Amino acid sequence: MTVTETASTEQAQEALPAGVTAPADSAAELLNAMAAMPAGHPSRAALRDRAIEAWLPLARHLAHRYSGRGEPTDDLVQTATVGLIKAVDKFDPERGVDFAGYAIPTIIGEIKRHFRDRTWSVRVPRRLQELRLAITEANSTLTHSLGRSPTVADVAAHLGVTEEDVLEGLEGARAYNATSLSTPISADGSTELGDTLGGEDYEYELAETRVALGPALATLDEREQKILTLRFYGNLTQSQIAEQIGISQMHVSRLLTKALTKLRGQLASDTL
Repeated sequence: MTVTETASTEQAQEALPAGVTAPADSAAELLNAMAAMPAGHPSRAALRDRAIEAWLPLARHLAHRYSGRGEPTDDLVQTATVGLIKAVDKFDPERGVDFAGYAIPTIIGEIKRHFRDRTWSVRVPRRLQELRLAITEANSTLTHSLGRSPTVADVAAHLGVTEEDVLEGLEGARAYNATSLSTPISADGSTELGDTLGGEDYEYELAETRVALGPALATLDEREQKILTLRFYGNLTQSQIAEQIGISQMHVSRLLTKALTKLRGQLASDTL
């Protein structure tokens, strides 16, 4: 290894997180070799694979730094690996920057993008996602500098946006986390959040009809009212009604049909 290559490897090691050692087969050397090859050279793909494999421990290390935040570690490792691949593909040795110094922010950026795009319970526009992060940072900074919780006006002035933008960002932040309807809310755990939610009450649709039904019934004669009461409130059959009133079942059927027709007409005229 030349003096230049040795220095490059030492610089890469200094840029690495604690506990991560630069690979013996320096990625910088591999990438330098890749840069010297034509785009279609048959050995280029193999060198690229070796560079990615050599620096996989770095990607895994950075992924584990973000574990325990609600995302599976395997997903974070996969995301960090994608960031590493992007770093390998975009790295330009001629700029004089060591690979580790370039790869680390690239990988971390990919992981943060994963959290920004994948961990929201309800997807909101990226502008609101970024505004939420800015508001959170502003709250922390202003609380320290002001010695109190900042107001919406304070945050708006700090960020250079309107108060309406801050309120919109705070409202959008509510979409980040969702609470399960199965969450217990009582001390004994017998009541869940979903139990407190109201359902659709179809009885409201009949409220106006019930109000109009009384006057409509008053337009019927006494026998028609009695037949309707026995049929729909007493749940009697036409034969049972006929026995109580002392008429034939056929006569009850005709009177029932006549009474219902009068009621429908009365209710229809009331709604006009």
